[in-house]
Amino acid sequence: MQGKHLTLIFAGCAHAFSHFVILLFATVVLALEGEWGLGYADLQWLSVLGFVLFGVAALPAGWIADRWSQAGMIGIFFFGVGLALLMVGLATSPLGLMVGLTALGLFASIYHPVGIPWLVRNAANPGRALGINGVFGSTGTALAPVVAGGLAQYFGWRMAFIAPGLVCLTLGLIYLWSLKRGHLQQAPASAGSKPAYSGAQRLRVFLVLGATVICTGLIYQSTAVALPKIIDERLGEVIGGVFAIGGIVTLAYIGSSVTQVVGGELADRFPLKPIYVFAQLSQIPAIYLAYRMQSPALVGALILMVSLNTFGQPAENSLLARYVPSDWQGRAFGVKFVLALGVGALGVSLVPFVHGLFGNLDPLFLVLMGFAGLGSLAALCLPPTPKGESPGEATAAVAAAPAKPAE
Repeated sequence: MQGKHLTLIFAGCAHAFSHFVILLFATVVLALEGEWGLGYADLQWLSVLGFVLFGVAALPAGWIADRWSQAGMIGIFFFGVGLALLMVGLATSPLGLMVGLTALGLFASIYHPVGIPWLVRNAANPGRALGINGVFGSTGTALAPVVAGGLAQYFGWRMAFIAPGLVCLTLGLIYLWSLKRGHLQQAPASAGSKPAYSGAQRLRVFLVLGATVICTGLIYQSTAVALPKIIDERLGEVIGGVFAIGGIVTLAYIGSSVTQVVGGELADRFPLKPIYVFAQLSQIPAIYLAYRMQSPALVGALILMVSLNTFGQPAENSLLARYVPSDWQGRAFGVKFVLALGVGALGVSLVPFVHGLFGNLDPLFLVLMGFAGLGSLAALCLPPTPKGESPGEATAAVAAAPAKPAE
């Protein structure tokens, strides 16, 4: 198997695990209610620091990867996440659970600022590669609730963390073996040439993406954590059981896998601005539709809502890769995910806050519509594609040079 293909596989597996592990607790918490004398809101607060680190720690992770090794950081990701999962599964108190979830967020933060630029450097078609990589991430998000619900319901909540931890450690060993045998490749940081952009253009793009990334991240994080409880509140009497609730959340995220592939293909073929603007605007009616649904049709509305939230990610990552020098990409993506996931962790805090204040999560949808509106206004301020530059051309230049063995 070619090194570029193997890089895509390992980057995809790491992406899947980064989203999978961070969302396990959102479903497991339904099985934990009352076990230690704590209710839903109190238990959900235990995961907030982990979500904060999932974003905030991305910046130092990207900096280390730029200064040391992207491939080495991916190895640390697999082993760190695996051990943190075991720590959560073996916790015997709320404090131990919080420490384990915090460590899980810390190590899971490595993937996004490291794996995405690692993938882009080795991709002949960056938009397509990012779309496929997004499928892995969405699959991880989709599997988390059903796997967590199934393991918790039939084998106990601890197994929902211990079993994935063992799988992650096994992947880490396979990755390390492939790395040592020279099966992985990586293009040099200086690979390819990019069109010259003025400082004003770069600043404009970074400010716009900063605003949209925060809004999209707030929507994504709060939605991912809130969906199991929303379904439980609205459809619990119809379906019943943690496993069934997890299965419905899984269906909601499977749809986003398809839309990210479509978004990736469009990012390689068309100007990025209109794709990105549509991705932001279309979320507003989708969120409103989900807000109104109280019947089983809610499932379809949630699928649409989640799919449109992730549709613009390949275009977003392509925009960032286009305007950032290759040897700064780890840090640049680190900043992006500090905003998307670290600041977005405020969205996680919104879930227990809204539920504690109103007794249900219905008002959360109205807040998310506001975030989508702000993101839409920001996206409209993006500069147009420069004249003479074909769609995908600047991003593809990152991967233009021949690959070399991974670090």
